[in-house]
Amino acid sequence: MTSSGPRADLGSALGLHTDAYELTMLDAALRSGIADERAVFEVFSRALPTGYRYGMFGGLGRLVEAVERFRFSEDQLEYLERIGLVSAAALERLSTYRFSGDVDAYREGEVFFPFSPVLTVSSTFADAIVAETLVLSILNHDTAVASAASRMVDAAHGRPLIEGGSRRTHEEAAVAAARAAYVGGFGSTSNLEAGRRYGIPTAGTAAHAFVLAYPSEADAFAAQVASQGSGTTLLVDTYDVSDGIRTAVGVAGPQLGAIRIDSGDLIGEVTRARELLDELGARGTRIIVSGDLDEHTIARLAGSPVDAFMVGTRVVLAPTPGFVYKLVAMGNGAKDPGTLRPVAKLSFGKATTACPKRAFRCLDADGRACAEHLLLDERVQSQGRPLQVRALEHGEPVRLPSLAEVRAHADAARAELRDEVRDVSDGSPAMMAMLA
Repeated sequence: MTSSGPRADLGSALGLHTDAYELTMLDAALRSGIADERAVFEVFSRALPTGYRYGMFGGLGRLVEAVERFRFSEDQLEYLERIGLVSAAALERLSTYRFSGDVDAYREGEVFFPFSPVLTVSSTFADAIVAETLVLSILNHDTAVASAASRMVDAAHGRPLIEGGSRRTHEEAAVAAARAAYVGGFGSTSNLEAGRRYGIPTAGTAAHAFVLAYPSEADAFAAQVASQGSGTTLLVDTYDVSDGIRTAVGVAGPQLGAIRIDSGDLIGEVTRARELLDELGARGTRIIVSGDLDEHTIARLAGSPVDAFMVGTRVVLAPTPGFVYKLVAMGNGAKDPGTLRPVAKLSFGKATTACPKRAFRCLDADGRACAEHLLLDERVQSQGRPLQVRALEHGEPVRLPSLAEVRAHADAARAELRDEVRDVSDGSPAMMAMLA
């Protein structure tokens, strides 16, 4: 393999975060001459996860940042040469690969429905096909977490949620999940790297192992209070919840910050805990619950005196939206340079709609979302709210909003939904993105 010139040290280059067939398609496209034809791909979901009435789009900010590192380092190219996956011509192309196309997308934090074109890639066929796996892996993961988090926010009715799922997923996925959950409305995370990297508030209590390490529950609580003050959160269900509460208040005093309950019949335990805390004079002590919570459990606790929820597994391992990345328009080559021809799959159950689409959210007189229209004709105008913004132009970020801005947009987008759409009981999608 020859190189066209010196290359910068790419460090943690992401080029091999892709599937083999992306590169074999590139190789074939180079050989046939279509690699540099213009192409338009759209990302959408054919169906939401079972029971979901809406989804929340996540991961756009991470994707935009990842594009800069989506290059092929020398050792990655040497690996590809060694396994003989693609030709020397393809390796040469990859040695200078840099995504240089345009990306239009829904704002991160926007709600979406089946067939919403949440992201559109306009570039050469080669650029777009190499980027496919990176796009889908980031967007599917972060959207899954943001969507589940948003449903849990709906179920919590204003009470804070803490993300605590780091130990249930890959170490880097844990950081991305904390960010996506924060976009979806969670107030804090237990993951310190997410706190450092993204400025998300962090929170933590203690594990049962800490209590078990001491001769008595009182000794464990005394050690924690001595270290962190009476405003700390004490885990009271290692042995018996009622005894644990009495011990906690006896050690920390009625100014104890919070207790956490992680097991048992949470509805009953929380009610009894509140009564006992009040009886002991700890009326300001908050009650935090955890233990494999999901939106349905949180909804069932709506009438209980819970002050906050700590959620792990069910948010970081949420069901994927099943985003796909489909070609909707392709250049005509020398026959008609500069124009695009519409293309679409016709296969049963997986058919697609040709042509790039513009998306608009239509609101009723009360400012609530009532429809999502997709327009194919540039000459047709819509009265709805435009959903797509330019995220990358010629491969460069147009404007990367802060995480606070993304979170604020998510709150505003969720507020446009009718109350029945935000009901977390299982239901069908509230609407479908429809051609208009």
